[in-house]
Amino acid sequence: MPLPFLTADRAFDTTDPVALPFDDHDQWRRPYRPGSWRVGAAALSLLLASFVLLAAVIVTAAGSFGGGGVTFGIALLIILATLRMLRMGTWVSRAGVRRVGFLSTLTVPWADVASVRTAQQPVRWLGLPRTVQGQALVLDRRRGEQLLLLTDHGADFLSRVEAFDRAADTVEAWNAEYGTVPVATR
Repeated sequence: MPLPFLTADRAFDTTDPVALPFDDHDQWRRPYRPGSWRVGAAALSLLLASFVLLAAVIVTAAGSFGGGGVTFGIALLIILATLRMLRMGTWVSRAGVRRVGFLSTLTVPWADVASVRTAQQPVRWLGLPRTVQGQALVLDRRRGEQLLLLTDHGADFLSRVEAFDRAADTVEAWNAEYGTVPVATR
């Protein structure tokens, strides 16, 4: 079963820095591949879900249909949470940029984007409360608000500096293509 949200469609073309790496610009795409930390956590949680499903079968075979149903429901919640965790990140299309979190999604149309820039600032390490000095891709909105799109210490880019730079350049290229204001320089 193909899972299109796990991979970028094709590699970023380094020969043409202006070309956007996707053919269909109307479809929402993640301009990078999920990192090993995110994929590893998803694999572990799916392993846990398989054990819970096995427990549901055993509980149901023992004659407790109510307990088996509850256990199956817990396994289903683990699987749904894992799929949502895999969808988390920054997505782009002709319509704008979308920041998908675990519990919320925020879409910003390109017309509302003032600039997209890379900045050195304290960032959260793997989304935990601890902060370290790192790079972040920051989206400045016309209303003066800032939105943190990517960090080099997140689950997708920890120990993958080149991948962070490539993803940041790709989002900046989408902004240059569809935004009304030029991309801020680094």
